[in-house]
Formats: sequence, structure tokens, C-alpha cells
Amino acid sequence: MSFTHEHDLFRDSVRAFVAAEIAPHVNAWDEAQGFPRELYRRAAHVGLLGLGYPEAYGGTPADGWFRLVATEEIARAGSGGLMASLFSHNIGLPPIIAHGSAVLKQRVIPAVLAGEKIAALAITEPGGGSDVARLRCSARRDGGDWVIDGEKTFITSGMRADWITLAVRTGGPGAAGISLIAVPGDTPGLERHALAKMGWWCSDTAQLRFNHCRVPADHLIGDENAGFRIVMENFNGERLLMSAGANAFAQVCFDEALDWARQRRTFGASLVEHQAIRHKLMDMQMRISSTRAWLHALVQRHEDGDTGPQWVAELCLLKNHATQTMQFCADQAVQILGGMGYMRGTKSERVYREVKVMMIGGGAEEIMKELAARQLGL
Repeated sequence: MSFTHEHDLFRDSVRAFVAAEIAPHVNAWDEAQGFPRELYRRAAHVGLLGLGYPEAYGGTPADGWFRLVATEEIARAGSGGLMASLFSHNIGLPPIIAHGSAVLKQRVIPAVLAGEKIAALAITEPGGGSDVARLRCSARRDGGDWVIDGEKTFITSGMRADWITLAVRTGGPGAAGISLIAVPGDTPGLERHALAKMGWWCSDTAQLRFNHCRVPADHLIGDENAGFRIVMENFNGERLLMSAGANAFAQVCFDEALDWARQRRTFGASLVEHQAIRHKLMDMQMRISSTRAWLHALVQRHEDGDTGPQWVAELCLLKNHATQTMQFCADQAVQILGGMGYMRGTKSERVYREVKVMMIGGGAEEIMKELAARQLGL
């Protein structure tokens, strides 16, 4: 499928929003290690937060191509941290949309899509990493409540989330004992600690500690002890968006490097006139184009309803390919920019710092390869 006129119009509107509301401020927000909460409301006002969500909750039904457009345009600002936190609801809300009760959906979703509340997802634990089946944070029933104890780490939007979609152990060992619970951010006993990071500076990232936190029983998402499959389904959406974001940031690096190579002169000629620089740019373009083609193919198959084992396997491999493309292009862009590429304030410098979290978050490369192999029956 090619993008339609409606997609092109949407792209223009998002590009204008990014140019006016985000791009002029990302450097300052990165240095300040945060961005104004008001940006959520502004993004909601232009339809970005509700994109792809049901109208009944304030969303705007849209196909995956609209989300792809939004990802590409917001990446133009060159800040993965901004994207991660502003859209943390895209990993926090889907389990509630798909499996929450009608009452829970109404309680959580409308305010998040309106930019009034912030939603986050909390899966990873200090000692668990990618091994979701062995998480230890627990929840036990006590009358009409769940009582939660344990820790989570590396949680995007963890410091200011108003709703936390939390994976907990409610049953026995392994995948069969995991559930999901929607935890209000003001729950007594919830402690938050900010984490310092290599990149994504303007995205708040937290370690969470739950000390006998009491949450109403009707905040359970789906059935008790049925959370593992929900988590795995949610990862698919996250990995597709991460792949799109990674390739978009690779394009940002290419664009900045090309612009610099056209302006910068050495030995009596612009950089782009030197064969070595042109070849670097073509190596970048080759990887971006191949990643984009694979991404578009998987988006179309998803739109056609194909989410079987083969699709999941390719998605895992695409996530690796896209982040490797991002890594390569960030490295080459910094090399082309030379000393300027090492200076804070260039997009390529920021993307260079941020690429590793993309290669780890949502499933590290090694996990992606193993999951793909299993999906293919190897």
C-alpha cells in the first residue's frame, strides 16, 4: 500500500506541530531532563495521543499507516526520550483496551487520551530483565483489594505516571502465575526513584517500589493468572513502533549528515564531493531503504490481519535490523560531522547516545533472535 492523500495531509499537520511545539525546545528539555506536562495536552489536542484508539474513549480510529506517519514526523525533532515519554501510553493502554473491564476502561483511558493523565507500563524488574515468566513482584487478594509488594525498574514515565499497568505474580511459578493490574499513581506505599541514563535524558525513567500497596480488585486487567499472554501480545505492538522509530531516527542522522556534507568545505571542495563521504551516505541510505521496505511489508500484513508465528518472527528480526540501521547511521553521521558530531545540540550526537536503549528496550537483540527461532520452530 502507498500512503493516501489523507495520510499526506496528516503528515503535514504533524510536521507543523513538531516544528512549532517540539523541535525548538528539545535541546533545552534534554538538558533539563524533562519536558512540560502541558505538552501532553497539546499533543492530544492535535489528535496524536488518541491516534488508533476507539472514539468512545476520545480516540481517533486510524490504521497502522497513520501511526507510522506520526512516528516518522515526531522523530524529526531528533529526541527519542521525548517520543518515549510522550507516547508511553502506547504500551500502557493496549492491555486495558483489549482486556480491561468496561468500568476500568472508562476510569483510565479518556483522561490519558486527553493528555490529562499519563500512563506507563511496568514489567521489568531489577533481577529479571527480559525474563518475564520469572518476575517476582507479587499481588495477593485481601478482601476487596489486591495487596502488591515488589520492585520494577527502567520504567518509562515512571516518575509521573498517573496509571501504571503492572505485571505481578498472583499464582504459582512461571508464566502461568502472572496477572496485570492497573495501579493508580497516587496509591499509598508506592515509592519512585529517578534513574540517570546514557540517553533519553528528557524522558523520566524510574525504579518503582511497592510496599503493601492496596489496589481495588476490579483493577485486574483480564483474568487472574492470564497476564503473560497479554504481555507478549503487547510486546508485538511495542516492537513494531520501535522499529518504525529506529528507522526514522536513522533517517534523521542521514539528513543531518547530508546537510552538513553539502555545507562543509575541506581541501577546496564540499565534503559531499569527496568519494569517501558519498560512499558513507550511500551505505546509510542502503540500510534505511531496506529497513523501510521490510517495515512497510510487516505493517501491511498486520493491517491484513496476519499476526501469526511467521509475522512475529519477522517482527523480532526487523526490530534488530532497524536498531542496527539506527546504530550504523548514527555512527556514520557523527563521523561525517566530525567535531560537531561530538557536540551536544546536534541531532546525530543525541541519537548516537540513545541508540543502545533501542537495541535493548522491548527485547534485547539476543532475546529477539531466540524468540524468532522459536516462532519458526527451530
